[in-house]
Amino acid sequence: MSTSLTGSDVTIINDRILADLADGDCVNLDPPNELATVKTGKNGNVIYAFNETGKEVTVTIRVLRGSADDKYLNGLMSSMKANFSSFVLLTGEFIKKVGDGEGNVTRDTYIMSGGVFTKNVGAKNNVEGDVEQSVSIYELKFANAPRTLT
Repeated sequence: MSTSLTGSDVTIINDRILADLADGDCVNLDPPNELATVKTGKNGNVIYAFNETGKEVTVTIRVLRGSADDKYLNGLMSSMKANFSSFVLLTGEFIKKVGDGEGNVTRDTYIMSGGVFTKNVGAKNNVEGDVEQSVSIYELKFANAPRTLT
């Protein structure tokens, strides 16, 4: 029997540990592209190609609107929009701690580099108490995000 206990995840952007995370899926890493492609041709011949864009990862971060982390990320985004050519690309780490139920912990770590913001932060007004109006959602894309298990 295998067991997986998770908790105490850490998200870091440019050496800042994000602490003002919202509810639900507050951080999501999604590799949008395939790592390799396969094409079968005539007579069963097969062509394989490594897809460099498979190294990319889209990162969605949900922070409390108006929080210190919201102000920090907004400042980075403003800097990028003000002068894209001189913007220093983002770095990041996502560390998930996974226990086996017997006291052993594995660190599931993504080391991200070459990051930029890909969408502006939206907003909403809702009179029925929708908590989403208190969340700022940032979407970033990193060129590289290798995963290690230690």
